[in-house]
Amino acid sequence: MSRYSEYLNEIEVRKGESLHPKPIDSADLLSEIIEQIKDPNHEHRSDSLNFFIYNVLPGTTSAAKVKAAFLKEIILGETTVAEISTEFAFEQLSHMKGGPSIEVLLDLALGQDEAVATAAAEVLKTQVFLYEADMERLEKAFNDGSAIAKDIIESYAQAEFFTKLPELPETIELVTFVAGVGDISTDLLSPGSDAHSRSDRELHGQSMFEHNKEKQQALLDLQAQHPDKRVMLVAEKGTMGVGSSRMSGVNNVALWIGKQASEYVPFINIAPVVAGTNGISPIFLTTVGVTGGIGLDLKNWVKKYDDAGNLVVDEEGEPVLEQSYSVDTGTVLTINTKTKKLYEGDKELMDISSAFTPQKMEFMKAGGSYAIVFGKKLQAFAAKTLGKDVIPVFAPSKEISHEGQGLTAVEKIFNKNAVGTSGATLHAGSYVRVEVNIVGSQDTTGLMTSQELEMMAATVISPIVDGGYQSGCHTASVWDKKSQENIPRLMKFMNDFGLITARHPEHKYHPLTDVIHKVLNDITIDDWAIIIGGDSHTRMSKGVAFGADSGTVALALATGEASMPIPESVKVTFKGEMKDHMDFRDVVHATQSQMLKQFKGENVFQGRIIEVHIGTLPSDQAFTFTDWTAEMKAKASICISQDDTLIESLEIAKGRIQIMIDKGMDNEQQVLQGLIDKANKRIEEIRSGEKPPLTPDENAKYYAEFVVDLDIIDEPMIADPDVNNEDVSKRYTHDTIRELSFYGGDKHVDLGFVGSCMVHKGDIKIVSKMLKNLEEQYGKVEFKAPLVVTAPTYNIIDELKEEGDWEILQKYSGFEFDDSAPKSVARTEYDNILYLERPGCNLCMGNQEKAAKGDTVMATSTRLFQGRVVKDSDRKKGESLLASTPVVVLSAILGRTPTMEEYRVAVNGIKLTQFAPPLKQMTSKPGGHLLSY
Repeated sequence: MSRYSEYLNEIEVRKGESLHPKPIDSADLLSEIIEQIKDPNHEHRSDSLNFFIYNVLPGTTSAAKVKAAFLKEIILGETTVAEISTEFAFEQLSHMKGGPSIEVLLDLALGQDEAVATAAAEVLKTQVFLYEADMERLEKAFNDGSAIAKDIIESYAQAEFFTKLPELPETIELVTFVAGVGDISTDLLSPGSDAHSRSDRELHGQSMFEHNKEKQQALLDLQAQHPDKRVMLVAEKGTMGVGSSRMSGVNNVALWIGKQASEYVPFINIAPVVAGTNGISPIFLTTVGVTGGIGLDLKNWVKKYDDAGNLVVDEEGEPVLEQSYSVDTGTVLTINTKTKKLYEGDKELMDISSAFTPQKMEFMKAGGSYAIVFGKKLQAFAAKTLGKDVIPVFAPSKEISHEGQGLTAVEKIFNKNAVGTSGATLHAGSYVRVEVNIVGSQDTTGLMTSQELEMMAATVISPIVDGGYQSGCHTASVWDKKSQENIPRLMKFMNDFGLITARHPEHKYHPLTDVIHKVLNDITIDDWAIIIGGDSHTRMSKGVAFGADSGTVALALATGEASMPIPESVKVTFKGEMKDHMDFRDVVHATQSQMLKQFKGENVFQGRIIEVHIGTLPSDQAFTFTDWTAEMKAKASICISQDDTLIESLEIAKGRIQIMIDKGMDNEQQVLQGLIDKANKRIEEIRSGEKPPLTPDENAKYYAEFVVDLDIIDEPMIADPDVNNEDVSKRYTHDTIRELSFYGGDKHVDLGFVGSCMVHKGDIKIVSKMLKNLEEQYGKVEFKAPLVVTAPTYNIIDELKEEGDWEILQKYSGFEFDDSAPKSVARTEYDNILYLERPGCNLCMGNQEKAAKGDTVMATSTRLFQGRVVKDSDRKKGESLLASTPVVVLSAILGRTPTMEEYRVAVNGIKLTQFAPPLKQMTSKPGGHLLSY
């Protein structure tokens, strides 16, 4: 059967699913289509023309290469297609976004036919996705005296590819659509269970609102009623886009309410408008910027004060909110891009200038942030080639510098890694381009990242990046047909691109499903590093890490850079003494709870850096805090460590990187060995005093400072989704933190889960020791609820085997993973046994396996959003309560929450994660470390 016949069969199947033909990325298929176009009598010629013109993916796909070559033939008159004139062929090339199309345009522009060269040059002047090889061709031609090359380069120096774009309209008419009340997680917009379909944008679009057809139809009806307005998707009394970094979430929103990026490329939409009463999750807002969209912080519910100016609170001490204006579905609003105000009719509602900064307006004008990043790079190249200064076209990077003010830890890192600044010492609020050290791509967004790389015509990882890693953790639970089809293809692309991959395309080492965050934590060998990762939990305990969408990850891989404002910081320190029966997870939860109480319900962490002065806790354990900061809605987190602690963490990292090398995971560039060499250099710098561990200046300025009181933490702390709260906006947040005694020892628990990125080796040892402890006390241990245990990495399992803990776990397990025969079907029912699952995300991800519908789950993970770990049933709402490992294990054994007495007995004699605040202030004198820049 021909490729085209197979394509037609696929089209028929998709018709049954109300889907259009899948966009073409295969060279073989497109070559066959072109042969049919060339045959004037072919029965499929008309359809073939439509496929060629309107249904080919751009960039560096193999199909794009074939399309560009055929368009070149038409332009040169080597082939005649009546429906594709020379002018139309050039128009097609202009929409192909780099790679093969740029190569063809340069061939034509630097060719002998003057008319063709002039036309090609005019198209090239509109393009921005040029790479080093393209620029080198232009530079050589310019140096050889080419007038055409000079004309193109002069246009680039003037940034005409940007300046000639249409300006934003002065007014943008909106109509609101409330997608939900309370925080809206990206699971609602792009469900984890549909992760397999993300690279098929139209198919994935059907999952919007978790496949809620009524809500989808209501959105379509609203659009039909207001064809002249843009729909604004709203999180009423909540934050939009919490919980994940999914580009697919923004892609789905754009598919439903955005604008088509190119009439010749299907299902790639841009410029959605989204909003939330409490703003947009920082990562989600970055992703909106990637598409040139608009994100509004509505602030339409405000705290109520009495006549005396006192805050009004409810019976539980929570601030009472009152509505300042309505955004109910169907409300018509207007954005004025000149005044940067939001209006309802003639009434001014609020200032929205934070959504219309000069940089964000550039993204909107250019159709996304990529075009601006590449445009600046192209303009700089052109100016340098011409021997001229870069003329100011783009909004100057905002530089804020306060004389005499010290630097926070994140300000120091940004100053060290900044490029293209004036050289001034920069403080929070400055907008900075920074070099990126480590980049991570995860498997359920990786295919989208590979597509983004193809569409921006990138072929190899930037040499600036110290190391890139492609994980296999999000699809670790079930090796089903979808995974078998997608993951090897992804791994080959990323391996060829220059990343270290969890699977080798030629099976040269055992496939690993290690959790991406743990691997990135291990391969980060510099406390001054900047890390970008394709997941909201990219929160390292060394350096500063930012969770990002698949597009930002692609940009970091391709350019070695990221652009963002330097965030404000909140300084977190500790006082008192941690009690022996408390786990560090309880300290993490107490931090959230105490913070909210101190600041009267205001989450001062949201959108900021949490600078936690952890001091004595090595990287594995400290990661428990940094990982949770995603749920605190922080932008990122930085650990301030003592000298000996940081050295210990780096030695652990070296050992784990060496294991990766021993397994055969290093590549030709010896990236992993390079990381070990850098770690050795960093350790020597610390020991010699040449470059001490990162610390803030003693006179640094913070948005807020907060001290966690360890003395008052006397019970395990549980984050509760509070699924039955009368106030819908307070359900499924991470802000309801309760002590164990709240549940009275009688809350039924259906399943326990110890696993994902929030646990470390010590947690799995705790499970083993608790089983042994309870066996000694009661003679045997029986589970009244299933307990699923998932170690985050294989090396942890190897270490547990060496130390004898794995043997105890095996003794009680009724199921142990087998890599030689991985599960091909997701588990839907659980027995009351211990399950030893494969390393990976497992239930925390919720895209492959979940707890049974309606279950009450006690978990160590981070996800308590509706439907993530457990879906609702007809009988009751599913709920995922988050707690420490000891609480989870005991809850599974008892089938209910334990009492404090039962808890104390179970952990008696077990060394939980111990922590003591550092004895001295962990700051440096103003100007300290600056020499190391």
